[in-house]
Amino acid sequence: MTHPQSIISSISPSKHVLIAGPTASGKSALALALAMQQGGVVVNADALQVWSCWQVISARPSAADEALAPHRLYGHMRPGEAFSVGQWLAQVQDIVKSGERLIVAGGTGMYLHALANGLAEIPPVPAEIRAEADAIIAREDGLSRMVADLDPLTRDRIDLRNPARVQRAWEVLRATGRGISQWQAETGPALIGPDISERLVLVSDRDWLAERISRRFGMMMEQGALDEVRAMLPQWQPQALWARAIGAPELVAHLRGECSLPDAVERAVIATRQYAKSQRIFFRNRMRDWRLVKMDTAS
Repeated sequence: MTHPQSIISSISPSKHVLIAGPTASGKSALALALAMQQGGVVVNADALQVWSCWQVISARPSAADEALAPHRLYGHMRPGEAFSVGQWLAQVQDIVKSGERLIVAGGTGMYLHALANGLAEIPPVPAEIRAEADAIIAREDGLSRMVADLDPLTRDRIDLRNPARVQRAWEVLRATGRGISQWQAETGPALIGPDISERLVLVSDRDWLAERISRRFGMMMEQGALDEVRAMLPQWQPQALWARAIGAPELVAHLRGECSLPDAVERAVIATRQYAKSQRIFFRNRMRDWRLVKMDTAS
């Protein structure tokens, strides 16, 4: 097991750092410590932390943490705005051009994989096709219908239980006539390759992580997570990108009188643990050449 300080001492301050890990594994704390001790700007690689409406529920760095080191791409997108891996990558590229050292931390595997391995130049999906997809996925059999429409190669390569991934693949096929797997086969060069970066995947004991997830959600509730979700209730759209914040749908259900608050919290914790499991699977399958760092269970 590795203490965070020994991780920092093993990292070259002249290289960018990419930090992947499941939710609640300590990515943000490690990134901040690196920035404070070695210098650099902390860059968000979490698809939920980009939204301005979610400070607490997405576990964004606090104002106090952001005062200790420069942070970028946190809470900079308004609900309802379109956002994609390609847009995020373009924003990171602008930071790279500034000449700053990047410490990129997050749990969205596709962001980090695209950053380290390149991204296919897929044409944007027209608004009318996205609206059509939103209407289909909202139906009871929407996910299965979309899966059935996908090309065989894409069906074999993506997580068919992930509605966001399936919808994205369906939209690309509908808009371009080509499967997303075909587009991905034409991937461009990496923005931050292995020669100029340290690439870390944080791993930990599952029981330790499960306990941290539970404790952290309790802290979120104390810090105002329910009020944060209540503020978004009037414009709640379950299929919107910003509405996929882990724990938010469960708290919405409570606010609508569909379940008690303890039940909502329990469901949110379970959903977070399931999300962490899917993150671990992605990292294990797609980041095999990254350095595994066992987090200190005593920390």
